[in-house]
Amino acid sequence: MGRPEQSSRMLHLLGVNLPDQKVVSVALTYFYGIGPLTARKICSKLSFHNECKLSELTESQLNQLSGVLSEMTIENDLKRQVTANVVHLRQIGTYVGKRHAMGLPVHGQKTRNNARTAKKLNGRMLRKYSTVAETAFARQAFGMFQSPLSRHQQD
Repeated sequence: MGRPEQSSRMLHLLGVNLPDQKVVSVALTYFYGIGPLTARKICSKLSFHNECKLSELTESQLNQLSGVLSEMTIENDLKRQVTANVVHLRQIGTYVGKRHAMGLPVHGQKTRNNARTAKKLNGRMLRKYSTVAETAFARQAFGMFQSPLSRHQQD
């Protein structure tokens, strides 16, 4: 009683599977590094109309499209480049690199309400949720979590 089965063919272009029934500008966003604006620019450069679907493209148009995409830095090359940039920022010790290393927001966002998961994973909130036994062990082993005054009172 469901819908009749449609043949959902996939076009394999530069290592990415694109559904045939999608509009070209939407299908191009399946590539890592291509957003809606860049996809529309590519479509206008190749003179595809706004509602053109991938299944309607001819072989020569597909070759033109793959030529334009192969000139761009997308997918694995872009991922590798972004990773190298982050590693470089961490190595030279910039503020942004330190935020990346700690898993905190980089672009000036507040951390009071968001980024809680990142803060937990980086051990920022472990002291708040630790048990009494763990805290006592840490005090004995490392002398942590004590104020300087309480250390002098014990001596």
